[in-house]
Amino acid sequence: MYFRTLLASVAFAAVMSLPAALPALGQEKKDCPASLPRGTECFAGADENGAFYWIARPENWNGILVVHSHGGPRTAKPKPDDPVEDLERFAVTVQEGYAWAGSNYRREGYGVRMAAEDTGNVRKIARKLLGEPRLTLLHGQSWGGNVAAKAAELHALDADGRKNYDGVVLTSGVLGGGTGSYGFRADLRAVYQYYCRNHPRPEETQYPVWQGLPKDGRMPRAELEKRVDECTGISLAQDRRSPEQARNLANILAVTRVPESNLVAHLAWATNLFQDIVWRRLDGKNPFDNSKTVYSGSDDDAALNRGVERFAADAEARRLLAYDADLTGAIALPTISMHAKNDPTAFVELEAQYRETVAKAGNADLLVQTFTDENQHSKLSTPQYAAIFSAMVEWIDKGNRPTRASVADGCKAASARYGNEPCRFIMDFEPRVAGE
Repeated sequence: MYFRTLLASVAFAAVMSLPAALPALGQEKKDCPASLPRGTECFAGADENGAFYWIARPENWNGILVVHSHGGPRTAKPKPDDPVEDLERFAVTVQEGYAWAGSNYRREGYGVRMAAEDTGNVRKIARKLLGEPRLTLLHGQSWGGNVAAKAAELHALDADGRKNYDGVVLTSGVLGGGTGSYGFRADLRAVYQYYCRNHPRPEETQYPVWQGLPKDGRMPRAELEKRVDECTGISLAQDRRSPEQARNLANILAVTRVPESNLVAHLAWATNLFQDIVWRRLDGKNPFDNSKTVYSGSDDDAALNRGVERFAADAEARRLLAYDADLTGAIALPTISMHAKNDPTAFVELEAQYRETVAKAGNADLLVQTFTDENQHSKLSTPQYAAIFSAMVEWIDKGNRPTRASVADGCKAASARYGNEPCRFIMDFEPRVAGE
């Protein structure tokens, strides 16, 4: 181990002494966000497929590259500076001494294999620009967790068996794949429509709710918010909602178990993202199924189950979505995940699905899952990220597989560097697969 580490250190020092490779298409040096450490260099450009990327190298670079897969999927057309949002959100990586590279992917909308390929492209660009790193870590956040986990299955090693990545970090990950992560939103659309009858309205063109929208339909967020408010009074104080609005909202939340604070967000994904998945990727076919679902928790379950819209999945659509996004657990790299117990967007039960998938593939020893008592999704407490990245590096360098306790201890050590932000890891929590 010492000899391999010494060789790697010598190789890294040699690379750092070489001039940077020629820049990628349209690459230019940029002013870094103010949240990054003084002396950091930032670069931006587009890859050969038109995917915009940003790369940041701190002055005290430790030789480790973090390649980031962002969440979403974003449904707005990509813009050159979109990756800055993720660079700022996870500035802790650069503050800890890692270089960072992130792609915004070549187009908007769904496509896990596409995004995994674009993530691999920015990795190659960063290596040419910065020189060969000592280690390369893959970080996936939210839907980017699905992207990174898929990339780790498809591209962990090159054709000669050499590592493209050395370890994988998954935070707040959508780890149920395409067929296991979105069914609850199809249920939400069906249950919402049963109570509200305004998405679509009776006078509008009718379509099955699993489509999200008709192929050429449009639903701006403001219009969706207006419709949800009409039905549920969600923007109003509780004492200002009509009895019908209060009843509708209570039933929708109880049956779907979607948090009130995220109801509109989940409906938006079940509108515009479903439209993208169904029409762009599945030729208008349905991957969702509630034909045998028994809904419960309302004030009249019998009436709900009689009257709710029913739909059965098309086998081809299901296969295509699974091929693009489902996970097999065939991992070859150390993997650490972190997930808030009360994540309102990517429910923590997705971690249980991933744990079972990896275990069935015989790779449980490569997965360490950590959990916190937070109720956030997009960004958890800062020193927790410092801790899991540090734990990953130690796992790779020294072979010390981390425990939840060791990660929590690492967080306590990092907390002082980040304004004493709390460490909220919990030791004895194990999520269950949804429905169990």
